[in-house]
Amino acid sequence: MLPADIDATDAPRVVLDSLTIGESPRWHDGRLWVCNWGAAEVVAVDVDGSCERMLDAPSGIPFCIDWLPDGRLLLVSGGDGKLLRREPDGSLEVHGDLTGVSHGAWNEVVVDGLGNAYVNGAGFDMMAGEPFAPGVIALVAPDGRARQVADDLRFPNGMAMTPDERTLIVAESYGRRLTAFDVRADGGLEHRRVWASLGDGVPDGICLDAEGAIWYADVPNRRCVRVAEGGEVLGRVDADRGCFACMLGGADGRTLFVVAAHWRGADAMFAGERTGQVLVARAPAPAAGRP
Repeated sequence: MLPADIDATDAPRVVLDSLTIGESPRWHDGRLWVCNWGAAEVVAVDVDGSCERMLDAPSGIPFCIDWLPDGRLLLVSGGDGKLLRREPDGSLEVHGDLTGVSHGAWNEVVVDGLGNAYVNGAGFDMMAGEPFAPGVIALVAPDGRARQVADDLRFPNGMAMTPDERTLIVAESYGRRLTAFDVRADGGLEHRRVWASLGDGVPDGICLDAEGAIWYADVPNRRCVRVAEGGEVLGRVDADRGCFACMLGGADGRTLFVVAAHWRGADAMFAGERTGQVLVARAPAPAAGRP
């Protein structure tokens, strides 16, 4: 449980309420880009709530986005096991093939300053009702070659990279922890360690701030929590529905964006009316690192 005396940031307010299930928010070019699962689209949201459809996703779920250093967008087509690249003419090309690395749906991506793309996969297809299997992290090099760089992860989810690009942190949803790796010069990962144990926390999407703390979104506990390395709870934002992911952005980097929706279970996540929202709250420290 969270300590009772931990203060939350400002109460969140809704800026958009027309999503199915928002995932993998990214602050880019002055707007929040969101993967709208169930609608097979990526949208860009202004701080006033106006929304623009930016591209169609070729597979339903999961999918996630980030950008190469040259500005081209990468999109994880999770069910297909492909990392796609959007060219200047809008076409989508295969940037990396992940099907030979691991079984199961691929999930999150974060790209470093050299163009190395880290993509994690659950190791099993939850949506198809497959039994649990450990997940992995793959590295897709700028030339498209893919290789496994970490394994034995308990449902890897959100990822973040520190500003010096020497540490990659991954949320293990089933492990109820944040796990860190040192990044080697060749892009490989080593020195695995627990960055923070989260008690009853179930981390989904994460982001890093300039004070070295991590915000993690939590679906079953309907909150976003700010934690320091080691697990000390520094703050939280509570919602009336599951929080799937979060991202810091805005003009000064201190706006916490949260994508939230009512969770109806894997077999009914898109049933009924749309409940996906983008919430905003003021954060105590600005964004840092990647994505």
